[in-house]
Amino acid sequence: MNTHVAFFGDADRTFALTPELIIELERKIGMGIGSLCLRVPEGHFKHADLVEITRLALIGGGTTPQEAAALADTYAAKRPLNEPYALATAI
Repeated sequence: MNTHVAFFGDADRTFALTPELIIELERKIGMGIGSLCLRVPEGHFKHADLVEITRLALIGGGTTPQEAAALADTYAAKRPLNEPYALATAI
């Protein structure tokens, strides 16, 4: 499992997708991780995909699910698209 640290919201945060969270991500977006890894960098994604990647990676990095949901809603879902896109591709 790789981790990524980035400033998000109001602090540096750790992002990680554990095997269990990858399974949850696949379930939530309806496709396998391989397809997702190819699709997002090419610009073939839904806005909700970026928010979900961010939320689950925050949880994998140690943020509580409640805080991860609030952070993703505020700083991914409601920000200009280039911000959550850059973060999701780095994760």
